Amino acid sequence: MSWSDLMELFWHYLLLCSIAFGGVSTVIPDMQRYVVEVHPWMTAQEFGEVFALVQVAPGPGVMFVTAIGWVIAGWPGALLLTVAMFLPGIVMTSLMIKFNTLDPKARFGRALRRGLAPVTIGLVLAGSWVLTTTVNHDWRGYTLTALTIAVVLKSKLNPLWLIGSGALIGVVGLV
Repeated sequence: MSWSDLMELFWHYLLLCSIAFGGVSTVIPDMQRYVVEVHPWMTAQEFGEVFALVQVAPGPGVMFVTAIGWVIAGWPGALLLTVAMFLPGIVMTSLMIKFNTLDPKARFGRALRRGLAPVTIGLVLAGSWVLTTTVNHDWRGYTLTALTIAVVLKSKLNPLWLIGSGALIGVVGLV
């Protein structure tokens, strides 16, 4: 990967992370589109696998952005995408804290919080759809995904049991 490609990737992810209200997971569809379709630096399956691996590893799940940088461009990619991921949030959070301290009941702040909630939920659902269609290759994967969603929504079962069960099902070769 050339330096100009790496900087283009950095700026794109920086802009995406600037609009990632509710977390980086809200812009997963465009992250995937950019590195898989626009610039085929990785396959859709690789993207899904990187996402899944980082989610089961200890630490913050958003580090999949760092992992994508690593897969595409090694250490420089990991470093630049990590900066792109955290910089907008740090700047915006600092500004919101400052403005909220000055006037906690400001009309603009309340309107911003109310308006971003439905957008964030929609973006999370879109990201979930992209990942579901990326990693599931047949009816067994879709069935396991649907079953996992049902168990999470209807029970208080610790998600670690689901992760362990999914790993076991994958090792056995059922999916």
